[in-house]
Formats: sequence, C-alpha cells, structure tokens
Amino acid sequence: MAPSLFPSLHKDIAWHILARVPKRSYPILSCVSMNLRSLVRSPEIQKIRSLLRKDSLYICFLHTDKTSGVEVPNWFTLTRTDENKVDEGMNQFVSIDLLFPDHDEIMPSVIANGPEIFFISGSFIPSSTLWIFDSRTGEFRQGPNMKVERSFKSVGLVGSKIYVVGGCMKDEVHKAESFDLKTLTWEPAPSPDKERLSFSTADVSLDRKVCALMSGGVITVCYDPSDGSCDVFDLPKHKWWKTGVCVMDNVLYVYYGRFGLMWYDTELKLWRVVNGLDDLKKVRSIAMAEYYGKMAFLWRDFACVGSATKEVWCRMIGLERSEGGIDGTAEAAQLMGSVPCEYRLQHCLSVSE
Repeated sequence: MAPSLFPSLHKDIAWHILARVPKRSYPILSCVSMNLRSLVRSPEIQKIRSLLRKDSLYICFLHTDKTSGVEVPNWFTLTRTDENKVDEGMNQFVSIDLLFPDHDEIMPSVIANGPEIFFISGSFIPSSTLWIFDSRTGEFRQGPNMKVERSFKSVGLVGSKIYVVGGCMKDEVHKAESFDLKTLTWEPAPSPDKERLSFSTADVSLDRKVCALMSGGVITVCYDPSDGSCDVFDLPKHKWWKTGVCVMDNVLYVYYGRFGLMWYDTELKLWRVVNGLDDLKKVRSIAMAEYYGKMAFLWRDFACVGSATKEVWCRMIGLERSEGGIDGTAEAAQLMGSVPCEYRLQHCLSVSE
C-alpha cells in the first residue's frame, strides 16, 4: 500500500496493518512521512503486536562447569502468555535448547536483527566464523566467514549492515568490516582512527555509530562507519553491568548500582538520571532490553538466605521525553522464575518478527 494512502485510513486499520510489518522496517517508515512516523511510534502498535505475540527477549546466563571448568551458556526466552491479558503484562520465562554449534567459542559477540540472532566468533581464540540462529525455526545455519580472524572485537548494527571493528592487530587493511544483511557478504569498512575499540564490556548502536563501552577505561568510543572517525565520551565512575546497557529511540541507557537508571544527553554531553524511578529497587546483576515499546528491566535476587537458587524478576518501564529530561514509569514487579546461584547474565536481546 502506498504511504500516501495511509492518511485516508482510519487509525485502527492503519495500526493493524503496520503491526504486521517487520519491526526492523519501522525506522525506514518513520523517514517516509510525519504521519507514518506518528503511527509506528504509537503505543497502540505495541499493544497489537503484543496480542500477535510478535516480540520476545532472548536471555543468556553463563555458568562454569565444575568438572571441565568450561563456561556453559544457558538460554531463556521472555514472551507474552495469554493474549487476553496483554494489559496486565503477563509474560513467561522459559528455558530453551539453543546449542551454539561452535564448541571452541566461549563468548561469541551476539547481535539480533528481526527474528535472527547473529553469533560472531572470536573472543579468547581468534576466529572468523559467523553463525545465524533463526528464532522462527529454532535452527542454526553457518554464514560466510569474515575476511580476517578477530578476537575481543566490537560489533554493532547500523542500517542494514553489521559492523565488526577491531580485534585484529596484525591486519592493517581489515581493521573494520561489515556484513551486508541483504547480500549476505562481508566487505571492508573504513578503518577507525582510534585503537580503543577492542576489549569492550558492552557494544551498542547509537546515532548510526558503533559504540564500545569500556568499563576498564570508563569511556565510550563511538565508531562512525561512514568515515572511520571516532568520538569519545566518559562514563560515570561507578559499577555497571554488561547486560545493564541498552538503546531505545536512539537514547543510551545504563543502569548504575549507585545512581539507578541513567541516560546520556548527547546535546549537553552529560549523564542524567531518569526521573520518577525512586522506587526502583537497587539491585545487582541486571539486564535491560526494549520490549513492546517499553524497557524490560530484569534482575536476580535471593529467594531466601542460603538458597541455592536466585529468583528472576522483571519490571516494565515506560520512558517518555519531558521538559525535565526523560521520565520513567515502572509497572509492578513480576516474578519470572528462578535459576541456580552460579548463573551470570551474559546477553539480553530483543527479537522480533
């Protein structure tokens, strides 16, 4: 349907049509017209997608096998349960069999695009291997290899390309490369003008740049794939977690144990606390991701002193711009389930159709 026909449609009809469009196409639709931008950003779209059960979270915990000493991943999904209880925010937390085929890779870089999750090998052992998991079929397929082997690189999704930066000290030509999601091919990308894009704690995509958050240097380095230039800004010097980082509506959020949920104001170039979340429990070992237009905020907590398991809790947080910055509204906490105490959060990905 031509975009020019949408203004003549009743909003309810337009919402139901757009809710069935792949979510990864929403940024493109937002650029077509102000009307389409308003429609795809409407909370009604998220309610309809929730009824259709279009979105889910994929959450990975790591634990160390006591016999072999090897790090073992344990995957769970967070999905809507009863379509008749969408306004109650009912979700289910389920363990799934997601067996990564590369048994030599302990901590691959992981990034989601639509219904697919891309596993890019190369952490402790350099690798050029790419595996792609399709959440619709539950199956892996091997993608084409990168041009060079890498370890401890930074990754990010910008437009229709996955960029991999750093992690290969011996190859001056391929400091960065990109994987085209349309042609399924790797190609060279502009070399970064800074060498600090390896060994990042967390990677995000912000302002069409690949941003590597460094807990060691307490900085963020943002690589611009259009020309290789890099910007740097500081992080608050307090405890944060690898999975306690996410970007929503092109805003970077980081959870700090001392300050709570913070966001980076790119205009003022400073970190600010999200308003209205004073009752958000100060917790450790948390994970965050976008889920039906809100932030899913998950954490682990002891069920009781001396327990061998930890409970996994979740609160949905609505975030809105205001004159005072960004206001947050947290829904009631929901107990999702429990995991063994030794499980550590490693990934939290938003997957959508």
